[in-house]
Amino acid sequence: MATQVKVSSSNAHNLTVLAASCNVNDILKTISPRWKMQILSKILSGTNQFSRLKDLFPTLSDQILGKRLAELVKDELVIKKQIPGTVPLQTSYITTKKGIALMEIMDQLQKWGEKEW
Repeated sequence: MATQVKVSSSNAHNLTVLAASCNVNDILKTISPRWKMQILSKILSGTNQFSRLKDLFPTLSDQILGKRLAELVKDELVIKKQIPGTVPLQTSYITTKKGIALMEIMDQLQKWGEKEW
């Protein structure tokens, strides 16, 4: 569970100043939770059901996988779609144009990191 930041703290003030001066920090905060980009990458490459994603990340708990998938949907990086005719009803996740664009940037960032670090 994330720790709440006191409104009156210097940390809260610093976060406000950073947010006002550069929205990149907000973007990084949105995409940086553990497993989030790895899950998006696997959905983009065709692994698009909960159970299949779980198989790829065996140490990832069901709770965190579900949370990250919900965040990806909320962030409009993937859409959740029901698979018609399945019993019990199954769902799949499909990367949106926004998610594809982000992964292109992440690939560039990875290449830069490999070169520069």
